[in-house]
Amino acid sequence: MTTDPLASPLRIAAQPELTGGRRVGVLLSHGFTGQPASIKPWGEHLGALGYAVSVPRLPGHGTTWQECNTTTWDDWYGELTRAFDALCLENDAVVVGGLSMGGALSLRLAADHADQVSGLVLVNPAVATRRLDVKLLPVLKHVVPSFPGLANDIKRAGADERGYDRTPLKAIHSLMRAWPPLVADLPKVTCPILYLRSTVDHVVDEASQPLITGKVSSRDVTVVTLTDSYHVATLDNDAPRIFDESAAFVARTTAA
Repeated sequence: MTTDPLASPLRIAAQPELTGGRRVGVLLSHGFTGQPASIKPWGEHLGALGYAVSVPRLPGHGTTWQECNTTTWDDWYGELTRAFDALCLENDAVVVGGLSMGGALSLRLAADHADQVSGLVLVNPAVATRRLDVKLLPVLKHVVPSFPGLANDIKRAGADERGYDRTPLKAIHSLMRAWPPLVADLPKVTCPILYLRSTVDHVVDEASQPLITGKVSSRDVTVVTLTDSYHVATLDNDAPRIFDESAAFVARTTAA
């Protein structure tokens, strides 16, 4: 299967001389039907500050939507877990972050490994939706393979996340089936959270934020409003703010 040249994973080694002598890792996950290109600038910014950075390519992404339709939440979570385990072995502390579905995967990691995740950075995360048509997915996924795509909800002219132009229905049904168990386990999340939310988002509706902030056990939750970006805020006008806010958050939550 041919992979988009920009979809290669990003790995940056730690420079502890820049981070107070500690080796600090940051794991970042892209979203559904997206690919590493959507968050590489974020990872590169953190890497330049001395943090070890890992941006894996989730299975079925950065190739074709048809291949994505053969993968599931378990495949995506498995890949992210492998990258997380590698960072934990090499670093003194690890912060996890993600965009959209990447935020949901990050929350799953924080619930399953509460003692190892030092902090969470969530950008427009999705764990629920108010759309009623998703109730038809169990039937529709056997009738039609895809719907029009969700990619490139970006306000800044010329930006391109290089996502799919079609939404694979079997894959998105797998994603949405993973949401209820994740929401049930949100009280297991105890680490500090930086939650960055666009005021205008044409992909993720308002259902997720109150669920996440209301159910996690974290006592340190900071919500930052992004007023000049759409869904893919990591490539949008507010990207510099995301980079700066997350860098300060990583420094604070991983300090010895």
